[in-house]
Amino acid sequence: MAKKRPAAKTAKPQLNTGEISVVGAREPCPCGSGRRYKACHGAAAAHAVTEHVQRPFEGLPGECDWVALRELVPAATVPLTLKGGLPGGVPSVTLVTVLPMAWPALRREDGSVLLGLQNESSTGDLGRDMADTLERALAAEPGTPVPARRVPAEGPRLQDLLDVDGGFEPVVHSGFEFWIPESESAQSASPEIAASLERANAAAIPTVKLAGVDAAYWCETPDKNHLRWVMPHPEEKLLDALARLHAAGTSSLGEGTRLVGSFRAHGLVVPVWDLPTGVTADDVEKPAAEFAERLAGALASDAPLTTEERRARGGLTNRQVTLS
Repeated sequence: MAKKRPAAKTAKPQLNTGEISVVGAREPCPCGSGRRYKACHGAAAAHAVTEHVQRPFEGLPGECDWVALRELVPAATVPLTLKGGLPGGVPSVTLVTVLPMAWPALRREDGSVLLGLQNESSTGDLGRDMADTLERALAAEPGTPVPARRVPAEGPRLQDLLDVDGGFEPVVHSGFEFWIPESESAQSASPEIAASLERANAAAIPTVKLAGVDAAYWCETPDKNHLRWVMPHPEEKLLDALARLHAAGTSSLGEGTRLVGSFRAHGLVVPVWDLPTGVTADDVEKPAAEFAERLAGALASDAPLTTEERRARGGLTNRQVTLS
């Protein structure tokens, strides 16, 4: 005969889910229930995760650049335009690739908002996570960072908050000095931010956005340089077109350069070229524009792939990886 369960103890006051901090799965839940986090609010948070959104930036101006700044570019900023204009006391909202201490957002002393892009997603929809962070940043006290939290499953997305006609013009920086307001100097920053700035600058890979084509970024590494180009075309159509050019020997960007493969990021395909160390961003401006014309012609073709083109496509597909 099964043993009787002891009478349940009087439940302790419970906090709202939004007030529960995230702790280790086996640690006591911060709500005071006496249960482990994974069996209490951790379980509820796990069930609240929404279905993964493959293209979280779809519908926003500059979707390809959003992906590039999320995955490829160390330091960049973009002014954002909100639907209905800026609220009182907020002179500007700026998207930044990353903030000190990986803050999701920062409300500066002057009321302006910096919104970080390279942060983790808790809902499976980066657009929803960032919208929640943006709303909290707009309401935060000036001079305070916005902490991470588990985002409610229901809520607005970036597409609901940003003006889709507002444009999207990234400015790529060589370092992270944009963390410091123009009215201040790096020497005036707190020791914590100064140390974070020094580490970030030391790790940043030199990166340049090409001017002649959309969402193509040159970067310099110790062994070789690269061009990584985020493209908006449907994956299967784009791979067919790249295979046609590769089989025809016209997929390079000039002598010594080579199309080496591609990766997927946030629902888009990013072809990658290896470049010799001496090839600069200026050097590939014209070849990239010429490649864009060849690619447009290949994308327009509906002819079945030849045997050689299918072989080229297989090679490109085998070297493809998924980042998100």
